[in-house]
Parts: sequence; structure tokens; C-alpha cells
Amino acid sequence: MLRYFLILAATAMAGSAYAQKQSITWGEEFKLKKGSNNIAVVHTDASGVYLQEDHVVMKSYFLIGASYRGSASLVKLDSKLQELYRNDFNKELRGKEFETFFSFRDKLLIIASEYHKSEQTMEVFAAEIDKGTGELRESFKPLTSFQKEEKKNAIEFKLIPNSDTTKIVMISSITGKEKNTYQVQEYDKSLKAITKPATISNEFEAKTYQLEDVLYTTDRKIVLVGRVFEYQEGKKKKEKFLDFANYNIRIYDDRGKQLNEINTNVNGKWLNSTKLMLGKGKDLILASFYSKEKKGATNGLLVQRIDASTGKVLSTAEKDINYSMIATDSGEAEKDDDDDKDKESKAERKERESLAKIKDEGEGFSKFMLFRNIFYTADNGLVLLAEKYHHYEYISQSYTAGTNGSPGRWTTYYNYVYECGEILMCKIDANNNIGWLQIVPKAQREVIRSSGGSTGAGFGVSFSSFFASGARPFYAGFGAIQTKNQIHLVFNDHTKNAGVTQPGQSVKGIATYRKSDCFIVSLDEVGGKFQRKLFFSNADVPTSMPRHSAVIGQDMYVVGKTDRLFGKTKLAVGKITSK
Repeated sequence: MLRYFLILAATAMAGSAYAQKQSITWGEEFKLKKGSNNIAVVHTDASGVYLQEDHVVMKSYFLIGASYRGSASLVKLDSKLQELYRNDFNKELRGKEFETFFSFRDKLLIIASEYHKSEQTMEVFAAEIDKGTGELRESFKPLTSFQKEEKKNAIEFKLIPNSDTTKIVMISSITGKEKNTYQVQEYDKSLKAITKPATISNEFEAKTYQLEDVLYTTDRKIVLVGRVFEYQEGKKKKEKFLDFANYNIRIYDDRGKQLNEINTNVNGKWLNSTKLMLGKGKDLILASFYSKEKKGATNGLLVQRIDASTGKVLSTAEKDINYSMIATDSGEAEKDDDDDKDKESKAERKERESLAKIKDEGEGFSKFMLFRNIFYTADNGLVLLAEKYHHYEYISQSYTAGTNGSPGRWTTYYNYVYECGEILMCKIDANNNIGWLQIVPKAQREVIRSSGGSTGAGFGVSFSSFFASGARPFYAGFGAIQTKNQIHLVFNDHTKNAGVTQPGQSVKGIATYRKSDCFIVSLDEVGGKFQRKLFFSNADVPTSMPRHSAVIGQDMYVVGKTDRLFGKTKLAVGKITSK
């Protein structure tokens, strides 16, 4: 029987700022199939929702073992989020490695690869899926191929739409070389290559350059955003480590020729985090946090509008920011009535005095602030959303004593820690002035432990590369959607944080999410007022993963996933709508 959870957001506040109501409808729970390890929303249309369910299948069998390859099932749910079909494509993918499902306009494609070991080449294929049946409309077509120079090289590629979603763009790189080399090629809707591969190289050593983002404009300009690192002396003799130095942003033509380089130096300040987006017309929007000291707190915000054709900076907004700028009128935490202040409890008074102290001292924000979203507003302004994000890894060991004379055993664990803290919300108006600045406090922590394999250990900030999937963390972080004149943020939090809307208030940290609550913050993008309300309880549904939500049109789709120690993992998909 179909199971629904329809939970309306709390009654809207008086006034037009909170006129919209958000509701979430959960579909029927189903179980993750054996061998599956992840699920995500990849497409939606009038007939339903399409999910990608990753799993592994046996590639070949040997007397003493077997080899496996990546695969995936396409799962379609109807408009009521009930399963219609499931297709694993195991037969069609025989000999090939599944890469991803790719949604392009009204089409849904399956992308696969095949590696030829003797020739050290990898071919990439694509085929269109009949969304009505889940079967392939055609056989796989070759898109391109890559040639390794050395066996240890790794091939990475990613498909993105161009800026007006009329073309498909493939960005690729072969890592392991001394220098970084990237290829960019454009395809039409019939998967025919319409440009020759543009090969782009730079002067940086492979280990000192990390590609963070790629933008592709309608006039075929290629913009690469990279992070450059420098070798620094360690504490021990002859010990060196890579330390972040600066951002590198360059514009190339469709042949790979460098046209311009955007200056990322801000009067001797240090850029902590940068996000680039295609604006209206041919403009680029560059947003950066900066510090006055290397590795210091975040002291300011830089927003530039740049001509993508020439690299010329059209306008710049540079402003020091701190907690003293936070508006006090942010919704339900506001208390202007003197009688209310007389009646406040000791805890409330302590929180109010703590906030006043923070604002009086003008403290800087965390150095770990990371941009998540940039939204255009109806008045030609921008709303920036950023989050305090810190990721580090460490190794731990545990000893299990032996029994009946057998020796004990040491187990090595690789711990991946993700800390997602406060959300910063800021409005930049059309004149490049800061209209308002708000903070939503939270203290999420997610630890993923593995007893085998590691990507490296140590402490420090982790920035995902352009080709990384970014699947972790699962339950921490937040999702955001813009509807009319509002922006809605959805995140998991501790039940006791329901009334926390201002820095200085006591924030209960959360690390266990299966019994947490999911909250929604509705932000008025013009005035900056926001309201935080309980949306639903994760105790009633599979634990939601808002950070991995998919915004398609005016709706947001959230996957809920509850892992079980014994038995199959529970899953459900929720659809968030605004009225």
C-alpha cells in the first residue's frame, strides 16, 4: 500500500514575506537492492521521477577470485512516487563500465566506458533511453576515446550542458602526468561532435594545481577555475607539504588558446573561497571570501562582474564583513517588546548578551566558509549562500584480544570527518552594495569510518576537484531552492535547535541523524527576513539527505536513506512543493 507523509510547513507569518507554504510528499518506502550503494534523482518530467541506483556486478570469474565493474539501475517513479519500473542494463553494458545517467533537455542518456588494457585506451559511449519503458532506444554510440601515455595515468571526464543548455560539453583530463592537460569538446543533441577537442595546458605541476570548476559560454569561451598550491617546509627536516596559495582563473577560446586571466589578488588579501557563475548575458559573477592574514578568519567579501569575452572587470564590490552587520530583525528570534525582556529567562538573557558581545567586538567569520549557492533576484541583485565547512581525515586503531590461546588482532580505521556549521546568507544589490547579512547557526558533524583503504590521512580543509562526485557527507549540509521572491533552505538538525536563529544562542551539536528533525528556513530575498520552522521528523521517514537534493523546475526532490546493520537499507523519495 502506498504510504504518504504529507507535512505542511508551519502557518505563515503575517505579511507577504512568508506568504508561501511548503509541503513535502513522501512516496512509498522501498529497499535498496543487494549490492547497491547509492541512489540519486537524475531527471523528472510530467510522467514521473527517474532515479540512479548504483551497484556493482561481476565482470569475470577466476578460480581464486573475481573482478567487478560499476553498474546502475534506472528506477522510475510515477507522479505519486510509486515505482513503475526498474532496469539494470546489465546485458547492454556487458564489457562496458557504467559511468552515469545524464539528463539533457527532454532526453535521458546513459554514459558508459570501455578500457582496452593492451592499447591503454578508453572509449566513451552514449545511448538514449526510452523514458516510457526504461529500455535503450538505440545501441551505444562512441563519443570519443582517450589514450594513456603511462599505465599509472588515470582518465577522468565529466559531461555538462553549455550555458543555454542547447549543447553537451565534455571536459576530460588524464592525471598522473607532470603537467595538467585538459580537453573540452562540444556535442549537439544527436551526440555528434561539432567542435574539435580543445586542448588546454598550464605551467603548474600536476600536484600543485587542482581544477575546481569549468564554465562553458554560448560563444564557446572556456573558463577554468583552479586552486594553486605551493610547497612549504614542514616541522621536520626535509619534510614538505602543499599549502594553498591562490586561485587561478583563465579564459580560453574553443581551440584552447588562452585569451585572458582574471586577477585574483585583492590588495594583498588572501582568498579563502571562490565561486564563479555565468550571469545574465555574457557576464561572469565572481564571489570570494578573503582574509587579511593567511589562514586567518574570514574578514571580507568580494563580488565582481566580469566580461567573459575580454576578462575585463565591469564592477567590484569589496566589503569587510563581521558579526556586527547581522540584522536583528530576522523572524521568530526577534523580541522588541520591553515587557518580553523583563520576562526572559536566565538562558535567554545569556544568549542575548552573548550575541551583543559578538556584534560589539565585530568578530570575523570562520576561515572555513565555503560558497554553496548564488541566486539572481528580481531586482538584479544576488543572494549568496555559504556554509562553514571543514573536512579532515585521521587514522585510528583498536585492539581485539585473542581467545583460547589465539593471538590478538589490531584493526586500522580510516575516519573521514565532515563538519558543516553555520550558514551565511548575504544580499548584494544591483549597485554592488551589501543589502543585508544573516546567519543561521547549526553544528552538524558526520563521521564515516572505513576499515580498509584510504585516500590519505592528515588534517586540513578538503576541496573537491571538478571531477569528484562529492557524495559525502550524506546527511549533513543543506539544500536550497528559489521560488518567486523567496529562497528556502532545508537541513537536518537537533530537535532542541528549533528556536535557534541568531549567533550567540546555544547550539546543540548533532552527529546522529536518524532521529533528527528536518527544518526549513524561508528567506525573503529582498528584505533579508527569514523564518525557521520544523518541516518533518526523520524518525518517521528514512533519514533525509537535503544536501543531495535535486532541484528540477520549481520542485525539490529529496532522497531519504536509512542504513540497517541487519537487513536491507530503506529508501524513499520526497517531493517539496511551494504554494
